[in-house]
Amino acid sequence: MNCSPDNWIYQAADNADTLLIFAHGAGADMRSEFMQTMADLLVNAGFAVLRFNFPYMQLSALDGKRRPPDRAPKLLASWHGTLDAALAQHAFDKFYLVGKSMGSRMATMLAAEPLPNVVKGVICLGYPFLPKGKAAPRLEAINQCLLPLLIVQGERDSFGTQAQLDEWPLPAAVETVFLADGNHSFEPRKSSGVTLMQNYQQAVSSILAFTRS
Repeated sequence: MNCSPDNWIYQAADNADTLLIFAHGAGADMRSEFMQTMADLLVNAGFAVLRFNFPYMQLSALDGKRRPPDRAPKLLASWHGTLDAALAQHAFDKFYLVGKSMGSRMATMLAAEPLPNVVKGVICLGYPFLPKGKAAPRLEAINQCLLPLLIVQGERDSFGTQAQLDEWPLPAAVETVFLADGNHSFEPRKSSGVTLMQNYQQAVSSILAFTRS
């Protein structure tokens, strides 16, 4: 599948100097409510944001059929192609690889290889540490990542809770931010006294601090 702007949604704040390339998770595409809301908030915070669909979601958008994710090599090739095209077409001071769930894992895997110096880091929104039915976390991609890494995780994310992350041997350079009572999509329970929008806003504030550090 091609990596042209036809498969992108691009938004930018006036005078933005940083482009966030934003990949979706396994089950919802670049137009999902999570992706749209986060992109809007990030643009309001001063960023440029480029969302894209992986090949299987591009096909689903054409025929309406639900498909499982492509295998990792195809996902990584799509990530790499999108990054290369974005670097060729957009002149920003800084680029960051951003992903929701599966998209974040693929971004981290991509950053295990040397990338252009203008690519400054990886931002993971709900990292899928635990495959379904597994007790051992997937840490290899995080351990091999060559770029600064921010993980924004709901406190009760079923793919890796705050209590679990506190027990796992993450590299010291990995920055983690936990969202109050958030699930895998950052949504808190009503009884928590926290709103989903508050968690979204904390995520954006954390991204701002990370990209400015």
